[in-house]
Amino acid sequence: MISPILQEEDISLDLVIKGKHSALSKIAIRIARRTGLDEQMVLRGLFDREGLGSTGIGRGVAIPHALLGTISLPVASLTRLAQPIDFDGPDDDPVDLIYTVLWPRSATSAFLPALSQICRLFRASQVLERLRQAQSSDEALAILETEPRNFHQFSYFPRRA
Repeated sequence: MISPILQEEDISLDLVIKGKHSALSKIAIRIARRTGLDEQMVLRGLFDREGLGSTGIGRGVAIPHALLGTISLPVASLTRLAQPIDFDGPDDDPVDLIYTVLWPRSATSAFLPALSQICRLFRASQVLERLRQAQSSDEALAILETEPRNFHQFSYFPRRA
C-alpha cells in the first residue's frame, strides 16, 4: 500500500519545467504547500543533497531526497514532466520522472533501506512505461500500489496521519 507516504494529491503529471533548478523549486513549493513545511527549508534540503551529486538514477528518473529535522514522517511527491530535462544522471538520459522524498532525520537508520527499495522500483521498465502513459494522478498511484515490488509495504514506511 503506497498511501503511507504518497497520496493522489502528491502526484503531478505533465508539469512544464525548463531545468533541474526550476523542477526542484516547483516540487519544493508543492510539497511545502501540501504539508505546511517551510518552503525554503525544503528547497535548501533538496539543493544541499543535489550539490553532493546528482540524484538522477538513469532511465529518465531522478530521486531527489533530503533528511530534515523538522518532520516526523516521510513525505513524498511524484512528478512527471511534460518534456524531459537534463538532470546530470549516470546515463546522461534526460529525466521526465521525479520521485522526491523528504525523510525525518530522527529515522536515518531506515532511510537507506527505504531509498534502496525506491530505486529498485523506479528501475523496473514496466513501471516506468506505465507511469509515463498514466492519464491521471489516480492511475499513477494505482500503478505504484499494485506493483509487486511495492516498496511501501515495508515497516520503515510509517503511515501518515
